[in-house]
Amino acid sequence: MLVRTAVAAQLAEAQLRALRRREGFIAGKKSSKAGAPLLPSTRTGPTISSPSAPAAPPCPRRLAATVMLSLATSALAATQTHRPDASSHSSSVRLLRSLARSRRADLSHRALLLFRSLHASPSPPPPHFSLPAALSAAAFLAALPEGRQLHAFAAKLGLTPAHTVVANSLLHLYSSCGLPAAALALFRRIPNRSLVSWNTAVDALAGNGDHLAALDLFREMQRDTDLSPDAYTVQSVLGACAGAGALSLGVYAHAMLLMELGGDGDGAAVSRDMLINNSLVDLYGKCGALELARQVFDRMPMRDLASWNVMILTLANHGRVSESVELFDRMTQVEKVVPNAITFVAVLSACNHGGLVEEGRRYFAMMATEYRIRPRIEHYGCMVDLLARAGFIEEALHIVTGMNCRPDAIIWRSLLDACCKKNVGLELSEAMAKLALDVPDDAVSGVYVLLSRVYASAQRWNDVGMVRRLMMEEGVKKEPGFSSIEMDGLVHQFVAGDTSHPQSEAIYEKLDEIQLRLTSAGYKPDLSEAPLVASVDYAKGASLRLHSERLAISFGLLNATPRAPIRILKNLRVCKDCHTISKLISKLYGVDIIVRDRIRFHHFKDGSCSCKDYW
Repeated sequence: MLVRTAVAAQLAEAQLRALRRREGFIAGKKSSKAGAPLLPSTRTGPTISSPSAPAAPPCPRRLAATVMLSLATSALAATQTHRPDASSHSSSVRLLRSLARSRRADLSHRALLLFRSLHASPSPPPPHFSLPAALSAAAFLAALPEGRQLHAFAAKLGLTPAHTVVANSLLHLYSSCGLPAAALALFRRIPNRSLVSWNTAVDALAGNGDHLAALDLFREMQRDTDLSPDAYTVQSVLGACAGAGALSLGVYAHAMLLMELGGDGDGAAVSRDMLINNSLVDLYGKCGALELARQVFDRMPMRDLASWNVMILTLANHGRVSESVELFDRMTQVEKVVPNAITFVAVLSACNHGGLVEEGRRYFAMMATEYRIRPRIEHYGCMVDLLARAGFIEEALHIVTGMNCRPDAIIWRSLLDACCKKNVGLELSEAMAKLALDVPDDAVSGVYVLLSRVYASAQRWNDVGMVRRLMMEEGVKKEPGFSSIEMDGLVHQFVAGDTSHPQSEAIYEKLDEIQLRLTSAGYKPDLSEAPLVASVDYAKGASLRLHSERLAISFGLLNATPRAPIRILKNLRVCKDCHTISKLISKLYGVDIIVRDRIRFHHFKDGSCSCKDYW
């Protein structure tokens, strides 16, 4: 990368000299002073130089950026004073592309200004050459208003959706601005879709969280076109499979990757690609196949910091706390890799999942004292949750008061959750709930649910009803929970009380059988997990029985291969009652159940859980 940047700097400097000659500047003379600037100085004061020590050579990356910035300024002026010819069109478009590809906000902004200036000149360049670069700059800046103006300009010239390259650039723009629906609508209108069109559309859906839609679109590409997926396609599919928890589809994508890049079939090219291997570690980790994730990591011939980060976090999320901490120590002490802020989020998460208070304090202090990393909201969140759940609520509040940023709703909800579990008292719990509601956040329903649990634990049912009425009056709806399970390459999704599945009748019959066996084993429902349901006990018990993960488990018991684990993805935290019955089912039916909830993984086996009932 450094070599490519240096070459780009040399080319940009040559273009600058040519441009200066054309505009009457005198170029080509070297300064006799050591350390003289390569570009004309804009300083008005005296220049200070050190005659005793030679100046350090300029950073190629910074030099390239400076040269491009100067070129952009010169080009903007040139478009107003010269009538461009074919050669100047070519050089202007090349400069526009260089600015757009710089991955710097100031240069991307210059690219948009240059585009506007070029097309305001008497003889603008062909728009199908300049538009993709301008759209790329707008996408990097997530500049939706400017992007829509460019879209209107392209439509006026008839370039979208007819011109595939321009249309693909628009797809990338809307994806970068968080509008996957707009990107997909435009994709459907492209008459001649290229592989880049499909890749961009799949990535738009996967990158914005619509993982199942991304997988459906990938299947559509395989079914309806003769295009063969390339490494970029598979990269997006791997991300979608990881997000959806679709292990078998992820294994299929991995096999395609080996066919695409494996050459003679030994997979050597894949094993050397760190980006792909990091994605594979993330895929298998998020799909509950921890051993496969560790296998990919251990076989990597080279690892970058992202490789260590994803493996440390994967181990932490699966409850392998000691392994996660040991891997961090190996990275820093043996491999001498310098951690970054993400690394400390990972290792603090491990301490949080394992309740390692002393280790968490040590790593939190190490981050600032040894590595000069300023704590972010994520680090504070890990420490507050770690301390509060361990019962050190006063220390957690002390950390909150000393934060260098404003606490978000997640931190206050963590404190409220700890107050609920530790029964610290209504006054403090209500104060935490008020602070959480004062912070702008979309997930306010979680605060009301936690507060209702606090009141339910204190047997204050009138207050529980008050919370329920308050939610109705303010239009606050509890976030709907769902659980999904992959079977034979298809992802089946369930919500509470779901009857839409084709096997619904068999699923509920199996659920009745499970309930009988649970009752025979001494199971009693934890009614505090249904605080917003009417106070009649049988209604609460019926509500718990219809939770989405129970339907998914029932479906898995009906359809899974014998002795194969049941893997479930849940969008909310697993409740205490469902955690209890999952342990019992794993023992009664002799099956491993792996649940990935919003926070972490739970591996249920032989009546116990990998979290050791600490979550």
